[in-house]
Amino acid sequence: MTVNGQVRPLAGTPPHASALDWLRSLGLTGAKEGCAEGECGACAVLLATPAGDGGTSWTPVNACLLPALALDGQEVVTAEGLGSPDHLHPVQQQLAAAGGSQCGYCTPGFACSMAAEFYRTDRVPQQATAEQGPNGFDLHAIGGNLCRCTGYRPLRDAAYALGMPQPADPLRERLSAPAPAPVPTRAGAPGAEFVRPSSLDEALTLLRDEPSAVAVAGSTDWGVEANLRGARAPLIVVIDRLPELRRLVVDDDIVRIGAAVPLSELERDLGARVPLLGQLLPQFASRLIRNRATIGGNLGTASPIGDTAPALLALGAELVLQSADGGERVVDLAEYFTGYRTTVRRPDELIREVRLPLRDHSITAFHKVTKRRFDDISSVAVAFALDLDGGIVTRARIGLGGVAATPLRAYATEQALASRPWDHDTVRAAAAVLEGEGTPMSDHRAGADYRARMLGTALLALYAGAIPDPAEVPA
Repeated sequence: MTVNGQVRPLAGTPPHASALDWLRSLGLTGAKEGCAEGECGACAVLLATPAGDGGTSWTPVNACLLPALALDGQEVVTAEGLGSPDHLHPVQQQLAAAGGSQCGYCTPGFACSMAAEFYRTDRVPQQATAEQGPNGFDLHAIGGNLCRCTGYRPLRDAAYALGMPQPADPLRERLSAPAPAPVPTRAGAPGAEFVRPSSLDEALTLLRDEPSAVAVAGSTDWGVEANLRGARAPLIVVIDRLPELRRLVVDDDIVRIGAAVPLSELERDLGARVPLLGQLLPQFASRLIRNRATIGGNLGTASPIGDTAPALLALGAELVLQSADGGERVVDLAEYFTGYRTTVRRPDELIREVRLPLRDHSITAFHKVTKRRFDDISSVAVAFALDLDGGIVTRARIGLGGVAATPLRAYATEQALASRPWDHDTVRAAAAVLEGEGTPMSDHRAGADYRARMLGTALLALYAGAIPDPAEVPA
């Protein structure tokens, strides 16, 4: 692979080694391990990824979560590759000028995330808003980077003071050439093997022949398991760049989302067409996580607090499951979850795509209760998709997360709304029903009674117009 313009061999790298540990073993110690779970962004580096125009985008990713071998044949820039003490990069210059660094632990990660936004090709000067600077810098670009001592105003000031890249800037010039193609990879060590298959058929065959194999796409979940819990699969099958899993097709009446499409791409390409996803995705973790996390991975882990499931349930999603021997089968998402982190998907199957009926709903909303406004795990998540005709609710779908061992549909509440006027009396009665949906539990995030109350409150807030679009909320 190429790091800061130099070819660096990966030979001998253990299958479970993270990209962060591998980079630091090369002496590139700017990237740090702050949390080992993608929360702090101290490990952020730039990865060359394909752009829609056939060129390249500089995409910031958490190096602590990525297997190093997943970068075979790829191109990475670390904070050291942006500039040097004698020739600072514009981002580094502005961070220094604004006093954006104290202990310096978080600074390299901030520099990489800011550099990615610096090189965003559609960034243009504009009227400043609460979360976008006059130079077009989107403040959410550094939403996955945490600083514990400097404070965020100097960092924001540095971001908003950036100009545009100069024509001769090498990293800007690099954007016009294609990103590296994925390289089929096979590497092993005692008790462990890493494979990047060349096709979906090869991946499915590996999963069939090795039942304990783990399929990894964005690695935003598996990376945490490996870092914090010492998970060591005997076979890692990396599927994030398989073309069969990277398709996004919008037809007249259906959307087909490849299971390995990163959430940031869905946010960009589908958010306006499917408004409920457009409301959900900005609240899903951080930009750094969304750059790698996939819709198939979020459903594959079957977490009861995964944010995509409630929205997809409300939208009537179906999953296409594929295996090497059994072909494909289509499963309604409402029938996919069978228990805590268990599903109808067999070990030899992969989620190939998610299918969404394309409907123009009268009302959609995603209500997320968390301790932080952004980049936090849901205590309760509620997704609404309602159809009205002449003030009467003709169809209601409500997806819930965080209130049972699985994500679930609020069937009783849907029935309480159907064929009734969309008015205060109906909503109050349905809100009382919604409070009784699920089997919420008490844990360190919220109590069972609180979770139940938040369900009913979400419907009342929806009727009152009090669930805002997170993109429109002032910081």
